[in-house]
Amino acid sequence: MNDHLQHPLTLFELNSMVREVIELSLNKSYWVEAEISEAREVRGHCFMQLVENDPFQNTPVARADAKCWASKWRMLKPKFERVTHEPLHAGMKVLLCVTAQFHEAYGFSWIVENIDPTYTLGEMARRRAEIIAKLKQEGVFDLQKELTLPLMTQRIAVVSSASAAGYGDFCGQLSDNQYGLKFQTVLFPAIMQGEQVEGSIIAALNEIYERQDDFDAVVIIRGGGATSDLSGFDTLALAENVANFPLPVFTGIGHLRDESILDMVAFQSLKTPTAVAAYFVDRLSSVYEHLMQLEERLLNLTTQRMKYENLRFTHLMEKTPILFRLVSSRQLQKIRQLQVRLNDSARLCIEKNRRQLLILESSLMPHARNIIQTQTHRLQLINERLKVNDPKIILKRGFSITTIDGRIVKDASQLSEGQSVTTQLEKGSFTSEIKKVHHK
Repeated sequence: MNDHLQHPLTLFELNSMVREVIELSLNKSYWVEAEISEAREVRGHCFMQLVENDPFQNTPVARADAKCWASKWRMLKPKFERVTHEPLHAGMKVLLCVTAQFHEAYGFSWIVENIDPTYTLGEMARRRAEIIAKLKQEGVFDLQKELTLPLMTQRIAVVSSASAAGYGDFCGQLSDNQYGLKFQTVLFPAIMQGEQVEGSIIAALNEIYERQDDFDAVVIIRGGGATSDLSGFDTLALAENVANFPLPVFTGIGHLRDESILDMVAFQSLKTPTAVAAYFVDRLSSVYEHLMQLEERLLNLTTQRMKYENLRFTHLMEKTPILFRLVSSRQLQKIRQLQVRLNDSARLCIEKNRRQLLILESSLMPHARNIIQTQTHRLQLINERLKVNDPKIILKRGFSITTIDGRIVKDASQLSEGQSVTTQLEKGSFTSEIKKVHHK
């Protein structure tokens, strides 16, 4: 029989052999460059998924599990976040010092002994520089700075988490301002921490875009979370959306040390939500104060102008009698001149019309006689024609007129046997009964 049938190994025995080989051949520490595809903390331990992607196809060419035990992680985590200002998260490039470990029950993993935060910081800086260069190349990096903020900025769209302390601080600062100024805010909820920050904020901005006429400005604020986690605000897609947004965008992300790319492209960046609220309050109060100054200035100018016009009116009143007499004398003289001219014109017009009437009168009588003679002759002709067609004359010639029910009979087809007809003669008439009708 074959050896593998005579002496088979158990899985534990085989895994023990692998562990011994690894412990003998990989018995030292190694520094390795990798990208975090997943990182989570469980009971104080940090469990990571490491990948290396193909630079051309962005697909993993290597993958491995890594663990940092709580005893190490308690020291490495604060040091890493103090330098990078961000927690370990997916997509981050890291330089790890690891040792190999193979466990019969849990398989192979790399044990993290140390992390170089300066490497990650350099990668983050390089990535940020690439995004900034891309935005400048597209010509959108400074687009927000070219917008104009309305003087009376009171309608504000807020992108934040509804439960965030920063949102409450922002609204409280606006509503409780010492000047009694009124603001209207509408919350567009978004996730402000973790891997979903980019998509969530972009979705909120899209909602605001559909209602952009309802608002004067947009604020993106957060508070109460881990102030070191800024990775979600350093993405190209989010920066492009904010840079191209038609309304001025303010940021108050609540970090005191670093400036995110989102802060760079925004219309105005402030450190905290309350600082953003204070900006709006101070600006509106300044506008209000300026308007009050303008109102006072306008009132003073109006008062001065009224005094001047009163003096001018008084002066005119004093001069009015003299001016009135002068004007009255001049106007009276003009009226007299016009009266003389009017009389002369009237006489000329009457004389002209009298001559025209005489001419018309002399030509009217002959013309009227001609018309009368013409119409008289025409009437005579019509009278002669009427005499010729007079029924009495026709009856004198021996003709008669036959009627039935008062209607003149012109056609025998109008008659039927048994009917009575009346015949009118020159002298008298008679009634007949139809015995027979003859048709042509």
